Amino acid sequence: MAAAGSRVRLDLNSPAFQDVFFRLQADDLKQVVGSLRRLGELDWNGLYHHTGFRWEAIEYLTAPNGAKVYSIRLSRRIRAVAFRDGDFLRVISLHLDDDSAYER
Repeated sequence: MAAAGSRVRLDLNSPAFQDVFFRLQADDLKQVVGSLRRLGELDWNGLYHHTGFRWEAIEYLTAPNGAKVYSIRLSRRIRAVAFRDGDFLRVISLHLDDDSAYER
């Protein structure tokens, strides 16, 4: 695993993420892109301590690499589900309904 102080690199290639992302309305798209830009400017320590993203573990999910899966707030109503893989934050999906990020 990469150092905790290294910069967050985003992987937005998940088809489930892109399916929702490319259909966002203009206001939601602007907010999500702004949040993704801020994520990419942080190092991992900054992300772990950033209160605005509300980085929360989803205890019943495990990433393909065995890592924990997290929910991250990207706007008032939109959350992403993602996991850490080295320096990469691999975004799995995007959820327009805040609570749907936690559904089994």
